[in-house]
Amino acid sequence: MRAVVFERYGEPAEVRELADPRPAPHGVTVRVEATGLCRSDWHGWMGHDPDITLPHVPGHELAGVVQEVGARVTGWRAGDRVTVPFVCGCGSCPSCAAGDHQVCERQTQPGFTHWGSFAQYVALEHADVNLVAIPDGLSYATAASLGCRFATAFRAVVQQGRVAAGEWVAVHGCGGVGLSAVMIAAASGARVVAVDVSPKALDLARKFGAAECVDARGVPDTAEAVRELTGGGAHLSLDALGSPATCAASVNGLRRRGRHVQVGLLPSADGTTPVPLARAIALELEILGSHGMAAHTYPKMLQLVRAGVLRPDLLVTSTITLDETPAALSALGSAPGAGVTVIDPWARARPTPGPGSP
Repeated sequence: MRAVVFERYGEPAEVRELADPRPAPHGVTVRVEATGLCRSDWHGWMGHDPDITLPHVPGHELAGVVQEVGARVTGWRAGDRVTVPFVCGCGSCPSCAAGDHQVCERQTQPGFTHWGSFAQYVALEHADVNLVAIPDGLSYATAASLGCRFATAFRAVVQQGRVAAGEWVAVHGCGGVGLSAVMIAAASGARVVAVDVSPKALDLARKFGAAECVDARGVPDTAEAVRELTGGGAHLSLDALGSPATCAASVNGLRRRGRHVQVGLLPSADGTTPVPLARAIALELEILGSHGMAAHTYPKMLQLVRAGVLRPDLLVTSTITLDETPAALSALGSAPGAGVTVIDPWARARPTPGPGSP
């Protein structure tokens, strides 16, 4: 198979021919029809994830067709159209027994704990626990966008954040997960303030339902701007980017007894990020994390997608090939981009026209 692989952190990845994966007895292999390019992949490429061993194939947002089924799999067969959460539970630990597969004690993550989906085929473990059937009419590109960013945003806003109609919700960072959060919060009846440095991202946020937008380049204090726009602060705020500045702004922009949900990863040199806990204590704020979404909780989200209430398809703003992926992966560090970029592993890049070409 063709796949994107890197051998050293932060150095250019390349497309190579690799052996096709085989399924574990409890797993499957999937022919990847679409896979998302996510900033978490960039974090992995930079060496911010301790689970990665080199050489490595990234990629964790995927959709495709079951190619081969392990001997112990009972619920799936070759030819099934499937997607999968980026956190795959084992199905048997205490967390999984409680339904909390997204914090499974023995979790696996394609593209992190093992080779991922920037490839034509990927192996997935514990298929009966983790696979999700793609509804008829849902494209592979749209289904791939659900596995990390959209599902993560849905859990962060609805399940962890407990959004309610009429509340103010602030979203800091309007990349794929942030725009997903804007759309989900607006569809839930909340009034959304979108915060970003990119005019394009803010334009998309308005399109997806943001009532107010804050261009972080033009204000000295984004938290103060959020408090002013919301009449005292957001009820719910998400850091969808993952930086010390956006984390602090999210907490500082809350009203009394507000809820902060940290979604974006927060790597730093010493492994810690300052959080304004004095404000959290004084205002009785909730500080919450959100880490993916369990496969068994997908039906409610998919029901809203099928009904047209949620439109993850509108978040897909570009499609690239495997050959274009190494450069796009590198660029995520300086230009995270707006919307969702999807990789088609079976497409080939068009040749660059030579001199004299029409």
